[in-house]
Amino acid sequence: MAQAGSFGQRVGQYLHLRDAPTSLITRSMRGVDLAVTETQNDNPVQGLSGSLADEAYLVSLKLHNYPDCELWEHGRCVTKADVRAGTTWLYDLRHDPRYVIDKPFHSLQFYLPRSALDRIAAETSAPRVRDLDCRFGFGHDDDVMRHIGASLLQGLRRPDEPNQLFIDHMMLAFSAHVAQAYGGLQRVTKSARGGLAPWQVKRACEKLDSDLGGRLSLQQIAAEFGLSVSHFSRAFRVSTGLPPHQWLLHQRVKAAKELMTVRELPLAEIAISAGFANQSHFTRVFSGFIGVSPGVWRREALGGPEGGA
Repeated sequence: MAQAGSFGQRVGQYLHLRDAPTSLITRSMRGVDLAVTETQNDNPVQGLSGSLADEAYLVSLKLHNYPDCELWEHGRCVTKADVRAGTTWLYDLRHDPRYVIDKPFHSLQFYLPRSALDRIAAETSAPRVRDLDCRFGFGHDDDVMRHIGASLLQGLRRPDEPNQLFIDHMMLAFSAHVAQAYGGLQRVTKSARGGLAPWQVKRACEKLDSDLGGRLSLQQIAAEFGLSVSHFSRAFRVSTGLPPHQWLLHQRVKAAKELMTVRELPLAEIAISAGFANQSHFTRVFSGFIGVSPGVWRREALGGPEGGA
């Protein structure tokens, strides 16, 4: 079985891309890896795509129209279809799906191993998902996938900015949504709905606060309490009102505010110290949370002139 770490390289070969595209990877399911990558080519090498045969699904969010797409399965042409931008297509990689590349294309490709569906069912005490609804040649109008895709697309284009908690959170949301929407996963009502114990909240927050750069994964933190990632994420949100990655962003902004009270510290240095990738990332997140740029906030807080955006 292929590993998600090689997904970008394999997709690049599948679509005859010159360079392997960047992937975001999560290992939040205890040994089961998920990945997402952006694929785009305005001047593609024409011909039949390669092979991605695997015990996994490819979930493809189309970002560009692709009319009259010739689809192949098990080594033969099966159908033609008009692919519309914004639709979600599911492919069972055991059937060796391919298509004729003869036009520009642009998509987000999600790698979802079949073992991930088993893991989701086990963690939610739900019956096993046997197969996804892969109607070959049919695209789904899926608002949730468009939202998830838009969020992850920003991370793919700015790979230094998203923290691992955000990637884990979004990919967990993706896999759970696909399992429910296309696999008929039924969540069992008795699944944990309560929050963490006070000592667990304290320890989890201390772990997050000690790593403002966001290098820790949800799996590493959840393992501290012997919990699954999905259980921990739900319980943390119940206890704090925020999912872990949002809580971490709040802490970054809080740390940045404290650092900005030292007039001599430049904003670029504050950005790195508070866990942001760079000053631009800091400005974008801070402005979104506070409503004004760091420079404006600092001038108002300190009551004097201050450079920076």
